[in-house]
Amino acid sequence: MAKTVAIIGASPDRSKFSNKAVRAFVKQGYTVVPVHPKEASVEGLTAYKSIADIPGTVDVASLYLPPAVGIKVLDEIARKGVAEVWLNPGADSDEVIGRARELKLNTIVACSILGIGESPSSF
Repeated sequence: MAKTVAIIGASPDRSKFSNKAVRAFVKQGYTVVPVHPKEASVEGLTAYKSIADIPGTVDVASLYLPPAVGIKVLDEIARKGVAEVWLNPGADSDEVIGRARELKLNTIVACSILGIGESPSSF
């Protein structure tokens, strides 16, 4: 069964890394759920306003938010029971990493696109 990944901060702009992540995870066979407070869809996939709005289980969350915004969604991610959280370049900060650890989130500070074996330059 394919893992479900929430791309938090997913953008419809194909030049943005958050959009590239949507396409990379789809290519790798994940069930991809874009999260964006103002978009109804990204790359033809239904987008949700928050991770809390996603029905069912989310296995992986990949954050593409500035740290000041990202820190505000960590509690929602923890409540959702997400098994793995990726803090992509630009989404990480000492404060965000510290809060993720306080919440006991399995956090990876790296590019999630590279982490699944794809290259952002391919998208």
